Amino acid sequence: MTLNHINEERLFRNLSKSSAIGAIPGKGLRRLALSDEDKEMRDVFKTWCEKAGLRVRVDDFGNMYGRREGKKALPPVVLGSHLDTQPAGGRFDGVLGVLLALEVINTLNDHHIETDRPVEIVNFTNEEGARFEPPMLGSGGIAGVFDQEYVYSRTDRDGHSFQEELQRIGYKGEKENRLGDFHSFVELHIEQGPVLEEENKQIGIVGGVQGISWLEVTITGEADHAGPTPMHLRKDALMAAAEIMHHLEKKVANTEVTVTVGKISASPDSVNCVPGEVYFTVDIRSTDDSLRGEAVEEARALIRDICHERQVDVETTDLWETEKIDFDEGIINAIEESVEDLGYTSRKIVSGAGHDAKYINNIGPTAMIFLPSVNGKSHVPSELTLDEDIISGANVLYQTTLALAEE
Repeated sequence: MTLNHINEERLFRNLSKSSAIGAIPGKGLRRLALSDEDKEMRDVFKTWCEKAGLRVRVDDFGNMYGRREGKKALPPVVLGSHLDTQPAGGRFDGVLGVLLALEVINTLNDHHIETDRPVEIVNFTNEEGARFEPPMLGSGGIAGVFDQEYVYSRTDRDGHSFQEELQRIGYKGEKENRLGDFHSFVELHIEQGPVLEEENKQIGIVGGVQGISWLEVTITGEADHAGPTPMHLRKDALMAAAEIMHHLEKKVANTEVTVTVGKISASPDSVNCVPGEVYFTVDIRSTDDSLRGEAVEEARALIRDICHERQVDVETTDLWETEKIDFDEGIINAIEESVEDLGYTSRKIVSGAGHDAKYINNIGPTAMIFLPSVNGKSHVPSELTLDEDIISGANVLYQTTLALAEE
């Protein structure tokens, strides 16, 4: 079997260009969905796609597609991820999945290979959810998880709506441009965890994605002066929240369930005031949906009991929930065969993070490829995947695409 390899110089040139758009100190990126930086990156990506001979289209959620026709009128093989980042994110999360998909197309062009099936690459909108909550609005929209009205109505912290910003940057496309029937979808992504690096594996073959539950908690006590108000007469919302967070970690989290408080705000937010209101989020994840459900109920009871004891009011609401999913065995087998042909080391793995592939799996056969993350770090400027691992991932994605694109 003759194995063609990707063009490393071109790949890293494109990655370098991406890494300069929205760059922040520490080699990180701030490229929030539908921001000016996102528009700039989209414009560059569109140019790259057109240069590669792809037919570019944009759907009503701003998802961007580049299509390379095949020899036959068959459903396409689809590759891709996202180009938006966290407020202080890294250069690789999502970005590699899009740029390596583009490199697959360029490599097919280099070797004048016509595939039976068309090959499409995609950049999904607002995967991160850092600006517009919840995450994965673009992929969730086309998968029917969210309707258009819901997606368009999401607002950022400054009150700008998803629809307004989509129109402002010029990437509000047409509904008929959404992803249609497809043969297979493969998303390459960094692991965002330490397993592959610790076990010295080059490739992670992802079997599925954990279930995730997000809760919003608002505790209302009484704001008071920090000096004259005795401790026993206070209804301190922040102290209640602190006790809740401590017990969430000690009593709800375990080896099978993770618990994270990622957002918190207090009012009146002053040094010498007893906080009268606190808002925070709770993220609960597990590979076992029944355990996750039990953890959510345990968290709710814990929150309720502590607030009752401290005589403060509380409101807990569901922000977002998504169940555990399993990926397609046929695509997983194709990835495994590509890894074996290339002589790389690998292991099966379950994703602890949500990805666009999770929702795309609702509408067609899907799988993922993971690359090692140095020190398991992600969503931070120090996020790093080594050049040699990026090259390995690009070659696996290319060989897998060749296999899937044959009738």
